[in-house]
Amino acid sequence: MLKTFLLFASLLAAAAHAAPQRMELAYDLYRNGQKLGQVNDAYVQKGRRYTLTSDMRATGPLKMLWPGSIRLQSTGGVTPQGLRPERFQHARSDAPEKTATASLDWTARNIAYRYKGETWTTPGLKAGAQDPLSQLYQFMFAPRLPEDYALQVVSGRDLKDYRYARRDGGALATSLGTFATQQYSRIVNDPHDKAVTVWIAPARGNLPVRIRVVEDGVTLEQRLVRATIQD
Repeated sequence: MLKTFLLFASLLAAAAHAAPQRMELAYDLYRNGQKLGQVNDAYVQKGRRYTLTSDMRATGPLKMLWPGSIRLQSTGGVTPQGLRPERFQHARSDAPEKTATASLDWTARNIAYRYKGETWTTPGLKAGAQDPLSQLYQFMFAPRLPEDYALQVVSGRDLKDYRYARRDGGALATSLGTFATQQYSRIVNDPHDKAVTVWIAPARGNLPVRIRVVEDGVTLEQRLVRATIQD
């Protein structure tokens, strides 16, 4: 009887954190407070495999800053601990020669990179590592929200240690309504480091409703304007 009860409780816990099978999200994109364009993210899960794609395109008077589009793609597995990326790619439509790819080998614990015709391997991949895209959605798939959040982030060209501090993000107004949020901000000691802040809505399955990145004096901010989610 006890084993049956524990199994039932385990199933209930899994159901409480059931991840979506498909998502289509749209964010308005701002640069230093001025609207720059839009970001369209799509997540598809088949079995225990996922593909997460983000397309960023500038529109209007600031289009000259980004004449093409930028696509980020993360693919990998879905585990009880959340997303486990196996391949990340950063590509620009106007500069295909600058496509950067990272392949994560979880058995050998290393990352194989490819960029501008060069290849190299970096050791030291740790459990829980994410890429720049998957880290934003990992909150929706992890079994619980972390407090201070330390992880490795694997980009298309390097591997860095990130640490996020969590605090109450307050009520955030969006075009989909006003949500109570939790805010995760990357702790940076060097002013040249990329500062990342994510606001997630626990009432919407920890959906990221706002994302802010500050780097080299430029602030890019994504604000959620549309979401279609299938469980």
